[in-house]
Amino acid sequence: MRLFQIKNIRNGYRIVIALLVVLLFNNNASAQQDPLYSQYNNGLLTLNPAYAGSRGMLSAMAITRHQWLSFKGAPQTQALIIHSPFRYFNMGIGATLMQDNLGPIKNVGLSGDYSYKIDFPNNRTLALGFKASVNFYNANLEDLTTIDPNDPIFQESVNRGFIPNFGLGALYYSDKFYIGLSVPKMLKNVINRNSVTSESLSKEDIQYLLMGGYVFDVNRIVKFKPYFTARAVSNAPLSLDLAGQFVFYDLLWVGATYRWGSAIGGMVQLQLSPQIRIGYAYDLTTNDLQSFNSGTHEVLVSFDFNFGKGKVRSPRYF
Repeated sequence: MRLFQIKNIRNGYRIVIALLVVLLFNNNASAQQDPLYSQYNNGLLTLNPAYAGSRGMLSAMAITRHQWLSFKGAPQTQALIIHSPFRYFNMGIGATLMQDNLGPIKNVGLSGDYSYKIDFPNNRTLALGFKASVNFYNANLEDLTTIDPNDPIFQESVNRGFIPNFGLGALYYSDKFYIGLSVPKMLKNVINRNSVTSESLSKEDIQYLLMGGYVFDVNRIVKFKPYFTARAVSNAPLSLDLAGQFVFYDLLWVGATYRWGSAIGGMVQLQLSPQIRIGYAYDLTTNDLQSFNSGTHEVLVSFDFNFGKGKVRSPRYF
């Protein structure tokens, strides 16, 4: 892997940013290209297009995530997610607007989702989904000072104004469980090439996702909801997220998360009304980056729009 320095290398955070940029723009390394959320279970649309419309009404969620707050240039992600069913057509549609920043790298993404639903007895549903997305990448690599001034990766900035992609997904669910498969991006778009050799320096990799969760009734007051997401990407180890939440009186949600070999965290959510939920999560890094940061903060707000057209199913567990 190519190593380089940034001015004032004594600041540890700059070393970390430098290494992360190498990972993102070196074809011989593997990296997570799509942002991760601790409270992803409340916004599965970012992972699986078949989730569109599954909440039974127009639903919107805003989420902001600030990683590794102790140093400048750390990752920051904001997303707005909205989706709705069309009951008479057994389908749902959705959209996600996302902004993701890491040091000199900025990524803005917009996606649209479609799902077709097949109903089964006992309020169970199989949904098949399609996602169309576009990303806009910008990386001011010229701002970085390298050991090798002729390193081809950092000779010029990267500006990719339009990178289209598409994905597929399937989700089988009821009020108490879900299991799903998805491939959010199916094209290996090249983000950056060597201007001299035309060699691919970075590209979007295909991710295969398996996800599931279940709600157990502990007693009339408490429920327990464990869930997981496994990610497989070529040239990278399997990624596994494990989480569990205790639900008290269907109003207070308290839980913990574990990202295998990467992070642990806790979360708390409050159902303010049948339509409004707020949540907060805090993560601690468990890998070699833990020396450079003091944790990650994430906040979400979700709202279900009922418009008085029927009884609100509350709460929704995912």
